[in-house]
Amino acid sequence: MSTPSPEVYEQGRGMDAYNRVMREIRARNDRTYDPREPTRVWLDEDNTPEGVKESLTIILNTGGCRWARAGGCTMCGYVAESVDGGTVAHDALMTQIETCLDHERENAEEPAPLIKIYTSGSFLDEREVPAETRAAIAATFTDRERIVVESLPDFVSHERLADFTDAGLATDVAVGLETATDRVRHDCVNKYFDFEDFIAASEEAEAAGAGIKAYLLCKPPFLTEREAIADMKSSIRRCAEYAHTVSMNPCNVQRHTMVEELFFDGGYRPPWLWSVAEILEDTADAPAIVVSDPVGHGSDRGPHNCGECDDRVQKAIKDFNLRQDITVFEQVSCECEYTWEEVTKRETSYNQPLAR
Repeated sequence: MSTPSPEVYEQGRGMDAYNRVMREIRARNDRTYDPREPTRVWLDEDNTPEGVKESLTIILNTGGCRWARAGGCTMCGYVAESVDGGTVAHDALMTQIETCLDHERENAEEPAPLIKIYTSGSFLDEREVPAETRAAIAATFTDRERIVVESLPDFVSHERLADFTDAGLATDVAVGLETATDRVRHDCVNKYFDFEDFIAASEEAEAAGAGIKAYLLCKPPFLTEREAIADMKSSIRRCAEYAHTVSMNPCNVQRHTMVEELFFDGGYRPPWLWSVAEILEDTADAPAIVVSDPVGHGSDRGPHNCGECDDRVQKAIKDFNLRQDITVFEQVSCECEYTWEEVTKRETSYNQPLAR
C-alpha cells in the first residue's frame, strides 16, 4: 500500500511515537487488492437478542480505516488488505455486495435473517462507504430481520443509521471499544477515544432506534496474562450496561502490526484459551449476551494452549456462544492448565511472555 499519512482529522490523536512506527510498518506492505472483490464472506450462526440466527458476514474491501492510515491500533492489520488510494467507488462496493449474495445463494438453503457488515474500519464513515452506497445496501437487506454495521464512535449518528432503522430493520452498531479502561485503550492499543465517547455513541444509537454490540480485545500488547484477564472481566461488566451483546475477541498476531514486531522479538504471546474460558465463565451472569471468537486458535499467532487441547477448548467456547451455558467448560481439561495457572501467578510485565 502507499505510505500511510495522517489527515487533519487524525492529527493530535493517539500516541505520536506509536503512529510513526505503525506508518513505517504498514508501508512495507506491497500487496494490492481488487476493489470489486470483498475481503471475505461467510455463513455462520450468531446469538442475537431474538435467539440464535443464521448469519451472513460480509467484510467489504474499502479504502481502509482512516485511523489505521494515520498509524492506528497496535494489533490491527486489516488496513493492509484494503484497496490502495483511500476510496472505493459506489459501483465497485455494490459489486462486492452482489458477490456476497451469490455466495449465500450457492451455500445456503434460504436467505440468512442476520446480516453483519464490516469494513475493518467504519461502515458509517462516509469516506469508506458513501451515503449513496449506505442507502443502497440498506435497501438491499430490508427483507432481513437484523443488520450489524461496524463503526468507531465518531461516526455514529441518527442520520446515518436512519437508512436502516427507518426501514424497520433491527440495527446494531458494532463498536471496537477494545477495553473499558481508558489507559489500556490509549497506551496498549493506541485508540484515541475514551469510554465516555462509547457511552455517547450508545446513547446516539439508542435515540436512533439501534442497539450496540461492543467488541473487546483480550490481551493487547504490554499486559500480562493476569492483567488481561482482569481487564476483560471488568470491561465486560461495564459494557453490559450499554450494549446488548459483548464480543470478547482474543488478540491474534496480524501482519504489518506492532504486535507482530513484538511477537518476532519474543515480546508477545497471544492469550491462552484457558483465559478466554475463565473470562466467559466469570461474566456469564452479566446482563448482556457475552461471546468470543478466537481467530487462529491453536496456532502460534493465535490464542492457544499446549496444542493438544486447543480444538476441544475452542469447541466449548463456540458452544458457550450459542447456549450461554458455563457447564460446557466442565467438559474440557488438560495438563497444560497447570502451566497456565502458574503463568497467571508468576508472569510480570518485565518478564512476559513467561511461556510460549
